[in-house]
Amino acid sequence: MRKLGLIVNPIAGMGGKVGLKGTDGVEILAKAKECGAKPESPQRTREALRLLLPLENEIELITYPAEMGEDTAAECGFRPYVIGTIDVGQTDATDTKRACEDLRAYGVDLLLFAGGDGTARDIFTAIKDTVVVLGIPTGVKMHSAVFACSPAKAGELTALFLQNRIKRIREAEVMDIDEESVRRGILVAKLFGYLKIPYERRHIQGLKAGSLPDERVSQQAIAQDIIENMDSDCTYIIGPGTTTRAVLERLGLDATLLGVDLIHGRRLLGKDLSEKQLLDHIKGKAKVKIIVTPIGGQGYLFGRGNQQISAEVLKQVGSKNILVAATAEKINSLLGRPFQVDTGDKGIDQMLSGYFKVVSGYKERIVYKVTH
Repeated sequence: MRKLGLIVNPIAGMGGKVGLKGTDGVEILAKAKECGAKPESPQRTREALRLLLPLENEIELITYPAEMGEDTAAECGFRPYVIGTIDVGQTDATDTKRACEDLRAYGVDLLLFAGGDGTARDIFTAIKDTVVVLGIPTGVKMHSAVFACSPAKAGELTALFLQNRIKRIREAEVMDIDEESVRRGILVAKLFGYLKIPYERRHIQGLKAGSLPDERVSQQAIAQDIIENMDSDCTYIIGPGTTTRAVLERLGLDATLLGVDLIHGRRLLGKDLSEKQLLDHIKGKAKVKIIVTPIGGQGYLFGRGNQQISAEVLKQVGSKNILVAATAEKINSLLGRPFQVDTGDKGIDQMLSGYFKVVSGYKERIVYKVTH
């Protein structure tokens, strides 16, 4: 039987909807909980594991106790073999590293983990590239190239690999950023190493690519076009990124690079807002639009780094009121891959799938495909 290892980081992604840019550190986790943050990893792990149920009699699922894998696996109908010990409700990076070492010693064929860049970094620190791994994307910031495009894609790729239907292995970058710097509007990503992953292009997200210095002119042209077409009676939710920040800068407003802002009548209504704050602001408003830019190299419109613009916010606003802005350089960085959405809500992901008109320059538009 093929051996599948499973590690769930139970706190990954909790800082997203409450606008905290991550959950690294005890104090930030406590603040996220105070703000009403709920665990994201269990549900997204279940989405992946359910696609593996047909292989239940062909694989052995080995995991860590309680919230680190056992509970989620059992909820999906598996009877996992549980190893190791943890202090329930108090897990941290040390537990992740120890779980990696124990699963490697057990001889797993694939280590499936649910988390974000911090989790990937912990795995690399513990076992380097000695085990083939695959990430279920559940974090806030996922710059690394070790993650599947979505939980469902993680489940599909895991099944293909364990059935020997995909044999290609490649080295994928493990990137992470300093969350404290991010909260101060400074984004510095660092390469920590490489992990081995099963590879099939349509299942794996790309490495995040930053904007190039020569994109500045294109961003300003896009910003001017958007501003000239703004409705004075409309409230605008402005997503993170240098392309969208150019809109606020051109309006003379104090923008956040990595947060979500709100404007109305060319005035700043709110800065670096959480999901709840956005919902409170747009409640009862007749005209609300979202301005968003895809992540370079990955193409995500929603579900990566802008979880404040949640499925509930998107439901309230509607797909017809989403304005996508992207420079030609950013679109070319996708190498023909479509834009992606991964909101955690299948209905909303389906609503957003199709084709969007994209502002790509001053009075320039293209039509681009969106998938989930």
